[in-house]
Amino acid sequence: MTTTPFILDAREFGSGESTIVLLGSLGSNHDMWLPQMDALSRDARVISLEHRGHGNSPIAPDVPTVTDLAADVLATLDRLNVAEFSVAGLSLGGAVAQYLAANFPERVRSVVLLCTSPKFGESSGWVERAQTARSQGVPSLADAIVDRWFSAEFLADHPASRDYFVRMICTTSDEGYAQCCEALASWDFSSDLSRIEQPVLTIAGDEDPATTPETLQLIADGVSNGQAEVLSPAGHLPTIEQAAEVNRLLREHFLN
Repeated sequence: MTTTPFILDAREFGSGESTIVLLGSLGSNHDMWLPQMDALSRDARVISLEHRGHGNSPIAPDVPTVTDLAADVLATLDRLNVAEFSVAGLSLGGAVAQYLAANFPERVRSVVLLCTSPKFGESSGWVERAQTARSQGVPSLADAIVDRWFSAEFLADHPASRDYFVRMICTTSDEGYAQCCEALASWDFSSDLSRIEQPVLTIAGDEDPATTPETLQLIADGVSNGQAEVLSPAGHLPTIEQAAEVNRLLREHFLN
């Protein structure tokens, strides 16, 4: 287990009394939040962070836990002089956001959890995916990942976007991807959801096979103050496919 937090690559836009932190999915970089950075930075300070081993963030020498990934976030925000913040996390980023909200209520003001879960399937599946990333490379997984990220309708209508996001996934470090898979293998926050007392909005995609609307409803019901929304059509990455609707929901939750 890594004991020293990493300073993550940050992309920052806007200013204002509120700070909104965006935490992305496994295999992503800042680009998955482009529509949200545009929309939210008009009225808030918006900071997107890339997980260790993703984008321009450093790769760890040891396999991290979600606790380690959360420590990276706090260390980076400390460097940026951010004391209190709201957080939106998608998938892996949603796991980190859950941990931060429950364990650092003095810092986290409100939460949006998109296409995430308190537990992502069985550990063996993540261990196997980590092995594939190391032995065959992340590009061997990219097509299947993008097929989960977006609805069939979106993929059929947006071939250039499909190609772009396949390429984005392929830029992820094989070891960085594998390590974050192993972090999810040990992640189970099911019994801790009730510790989250901040206002929580969950957002699901109706065609997301990885984190179903039922899973996001479970989170909304499990926290102290939760509300659930389902977007259609949408897969695992509604920040792109349903950008306008995600922007509206985030603005209402964070800025009103």
